[in-house]
Amino acid sequence: MVNSDYKTQADKYEFIAGQHGGYYRHDFIDHAYLYNLYFPPEEVFDILKNRIHDLVLNYPVAQNALAALVGNLINQHPQRIVVGNGAAELIKIVSGHIAHRIIVPVPSFNEYINAAPKVRAIEFLLEFPSFHLDVDKFAAQAIKDKADVAVVVTPNNPTSMAIPKLDLIRLAKKLANHDCHLIIDESFIDFVVDSAQTTMEREIEQYPNISIFKSMSKAYGICGLRIGYLLTANSEFAQAVRQGVHIWNINGFAEEFLRILPDFSEVFIESCNHVKEDRDKLYEDLKSFPEVKIYKPDANFIFCRLPDSAPNGPEITKKLFIEHNIYIKHCRDKTLQDSDRYIRIASRTQSENSNLLDALASILGYKNS
Repeated sequence: MVNSDYKTQADKYEFIAGQHGGYYRHDFIDHAYLYNLYFPPEEVFDILKNRIHDLVLNYPVAQNALAALVGNLINQHPQRIVVGNGAAELIKIVSGHIAHRIIVPVPSFNEYINAAPKVRAIEFLLEFPSFHLDVDKFAAQAIKDKADVAVVVTPNNPTSMAIPKLDLIRLAKKLANHDCHLIIDESFIDFVVDSAQTTMEREIEQYPNISIFKSMSKAYGICGLRIGYLLTANSEFAQAVRQGVHIWNINGFAEEFLRILPDFSEVFIESCNHVKEDRDKLYEDLKSFPEVKIYKPDANFIFCRLPDSAPNGPEITKKLFIEHNIYIKHCRDKTLQDSDRYIRIASRTQSENSNLLDALASILGYKNS
């Protein structure tokens, strides 16, 4: 069903630019939202359809049972887990209610700052133009500003860069003696080349001032089911977050998905590998664009700086949509120098990525080979 509130493609762009979802209703190619196109397999939908009556008519389980389902999936004790209606619910609880002072390296996912009262939020600028996180400087700033919660997103959004594990361990150690809890958002970790060696999930027992946040929407391709979780060995922090969630915060379809997900572990790994292959090819192809700076991605999207001679990010984004019906994200609303020169492109299938490359090349005046 296509919305009829707009009469032209330009009207449609303005409408879509103000939305936060529901894109599938509006017939365009979405290179903006960041999810796995190869998961879930059709068998998962068949299972949900076959159980639809029970899932609609009955109450889902509550937090303890949900934590056990996630614990079974990631091989962790349920007491260490809080399951949210998407990671956004957990972010709102921590940023808006638990943290007295929260510090976040920027540019990053805006919600950690947006969910916090302005007087409690601190933005720490990443190194420019590399956008690498200097964990020693970050720790020093967190300690100086008396932050009790520090957040790092790895791989980061929009830069698509992962933070080395040894850096995260050093950061956790530096913050531990200053009553600062470190949240590590690993929502895109499954797209890192060696995700099993990159995740901090197995380190939480050694560092009780760490919590892992993870949105399952991205890697598992289930944006509409709304599942996220927190993992920590800090029982006090887990309990504080748990008290903020509602008794039935997850619906029956999300619960059922968690129940059947372990049966599809191999398919999931294959799907992530497919995403990485498509992402890597898109990265190599984008590098052929003269004067456009393409940052090497660790997630399923690519961060780019447009040359000063080209139209800016918002102009490119609008032209792509109006002329080619393709939607990407510009970074004008991010905290970074020359923010309107940056765009973020989500990798899709290789054929869709190829169409995106042709469209972008035509707008920039390049001949895409």
